[in-house]
Amino acid sequence: QGILREGLEDVKQFFKANGSCRLPLSPSLLVKGIVPRDCSYFNSNAVPLKLSFQNVDPLGENIRVIFKCGDDLRQDMLTLQMIRIMNKIWVQEGLDMRMVIFRCFSTGRGRGMVEMIPNAETLRKIQVEHGVTGSFKDRPLADWLQKHNPEEDEYEKAVENFIYSCAGCCVATYVLGICDRHNDNIMLKTTGHMFHIDFGRFLGHAQMFGNIKRDRAPFVFTSDMAYVINGGDKPSSRFHDFVDLCCQAYNLIRKHTHLFLNLLGLMLSCGIPELSDLEDLKYVYDALRPQDSDADATTYFTRLIESSLGSVATKLNFFIHNLAQMKFTGSDARPTLSFAPRTHTIKTSGRIRDVFLCRHERVFNPNKGYTYVVKVQRESPGDVAFVQRTFEEFQELHNKLRLLFPSSLLPSFPSRFVIGRSRGEAVAERRKEELNGYIWHLIHAAPEVAECDLIYTFFHPLPRDEKAAGTNPTPKPADATWARPLGKVGGEVKLSISYKNNKLFIMVMHIRGLPPLQDGNDPDPYVKTYLLPDPQKTTKRKTKVARKTCNPTYNEMVRGMGMGMEGSGGAMAEGLPHSAPQLVYDGIPRGDLQQRELRLSVLSEEGFWENILLGEVGIRLRDLDLAQEKMGWFALGSRGHGTL
Repeated sequence: QGILREGLEDVKQFFKANGSCRLPLSPSLLVKGIVPRDCSYFNSNAVPLKLSFQNVDPLGENIRVIFKCGDDLRQDMLTLQMIRIMNKIWVQEGLDMRMVIFRCFSTGRGRGMVEMIPNAETLRKIQVEHGVTGSFKDRPLADWLQKHNPEEDEYEKAVENFIYSCAGCCVATYVLGICDRHNDNIMLKTTGHMFHIDFGRFLGHAQMFGNIKRDRAPFVFTSDMAYVINGGDKPSSRFHDFVDLCCQAYNLIRKHTHLFLNLLGLMLSCGIPELSDLEDLKYVYDALRPQDSDADATTYFTRLIESSLGSVATKLNFFIHNLAQMKFTGSDARPTLSFAPRTHTIKTSGRIRDVFLCRHERVFNPNKGYTYVVKVQRESPGDVAFVQRTFEEFQELHNKLRLLFPSSLLPSFPSRFVIGRSRGEAVAERRKEELNGYIWHLIHAAPEVAECDLIYTFFHPLPRDEKAAGTNPTPKPADATWARPLGKVGGEVKLSISYKNNKLFIMVMHIRGLPPLQDGNDPDPYVKTYLLPDPQKTTKRKTKVARKTCNPTYNEMVRGMGMGMEGSGGAMAEGLPHSAPQLVYDGIPRGDLQQRELRLSVLSEEGFWENILLGEVGIRLRDLDLAQEKMGWFALGSRGHGTL
């Protein structure tokens, strides 16, 4: 910090002598001074500087940049240029992946400037709001986005941005072999856009721990990212959209393999250590697999998604990075509440005179449980507000207060552990009384405790509190549409159907919205098909079984030869939907095809018991123009003809 202040004095003298200058990042950025109070440094190995310059435009905001010394930023420039080209290819094909691409400029040997993206935070800072083990939890990213997008339509837009940008990052970082991926060089904007920074290692040149590669997964895609996409911890149809986006983006880049190989080949002689010979180019060639068909590449990238999502090594790497960064945390860092978008004080909110926990309410979104309604009365006459907080949020307040004050100054907190179900009505009623006593003692504690920013932030109304005011206190369960009478079938299946050289190809891609079983558990679905008429049942094809899911993802292609042969699918990562084969019918003349009907059934495997029919569809092939591939969702229903 002392060295930084000395250096800033030199910069101030420069501006006194020269008046203004243009920043190397862009000739359009004209600055006239430095803002020392907004300048600091980052805790990574190169200790980059965060600089804030005064804009010449009196109406313009300060211009914030990062200055790095010790890294070859030509490599960062090249990587960003490749990502920029990928983005142009996607946009030209009508696919906007919502990529965040920032400016980077090398100003000398081992030094340069990088643009700072506003309203963005590293995954590490988001995760450690939930403790040092936050990298192992599924909710931090979703909770952070919810905090900054309290309205339902805002949050849905942020999730959409997250799905697209996360898919783009997965494809780009895999193709370019970007390594040294940890939660301090992946960032998330409040608008949901995810992006990577710091491209010091690429083309597969991974950091090593002894003989062990630090980057073990194909790319960074973790369960907390899947939680945002799915809207919970179970696979949903939005995960299908994410997989389809990844595969579509990957196949579009594969069509331009020669372009990327030629551009990178031109840079072989420029002296970048990690791009120096043909082996480095071969990494990109192998990643793009130009010899594969689009269907094979779709299968391949789906397996990469499963491998990354099933990797414990990535979360462990994040956790180790959290521990390593703890020693750099300044003593002036004040704890904040993860669910509050900003800090409030006694001066900004007004002194609290009394608080009273009125009642508890059953909630279903985002999770089933109970919330507690607190009446907050301030000194100003008529200034009364009602806030809703969960037990976990009360507990977070207490844990953060313990970081600031000794236990002797704080009231005891109700026990989290209860005998029996922790979400029951009786438990909620008991906790209401205990929490009421806790908050009363809290605001009557010593002034340094009762008047601290944490408490005033906790009791300040959030957007969700204002939205809840005057609404029905008993909301309808979010999953009420899942309740179906026994025996009724439902859901949809996404198929790709094509015909070529007397072969009918059927790829089962995804299934969504299957009904739960009678006992409320998720089914173990698999797909069975026949090509009717088929009195001898020689056209039977069957996929492997997915485990415990109403929304399985497939995308595996296995070619069976012969009318009676069944395809077989490979196993997937534990806890994920199982992959199914492509179903192939060989030796079918086009004229015969017009008389055939594809009968597809989805069943749940029940072990020793009879398998349960979940839904079926009949598709008359004469209704489809198979001159080109047909892809779409087919409704699963009772016996009848399918509609696309």
